[in-house]
Amino acid sequence: MIEAGKPIFVQIAEQIENDIIDGVIEEETSVASTNEFAAFHRINPATAGKGVNRLVEDGILYKRRGIGMFVATGARQRLVVARTEQFRANFVGPLLSEAAKLGITPEQVAGMINIESRKGSNS
Repeated sequence: MIEAGKPIFVQIAEQIENDIIDGVIEEETSVASTNEFAAFHRINPATAGKGVNRLVEDGILYKRRGIGMFVATGARQRLVVARTEQFRANFVGPLLSEAAKLGITPEQVAGMINIESRKGSNS
């Protein structure tokens, strides 16, 4: 799972985020400990802790003293909102910018997307 070119702690945080978004880890349930993440990925526990703490700072996880880390209520929705904004900024904005350079209107882009989505649903 660990890929080169991206900090490991970021990958740990993204893995937890993905599991929350996908419903693998539900709100108000516990997540693996930093030691479990470290052992599984064969990394330093401090690195795993940095990824988990990033999610604590963002309000996605919270600590129950003596018990462990848990997914906060509303975490999935906050992640979906944040990821939707990232998607818009990283993909939709540049897509429309490139389309404008080529003289392709937003409506034509939407038509292209509809064609491609129909192709994908026929697979």
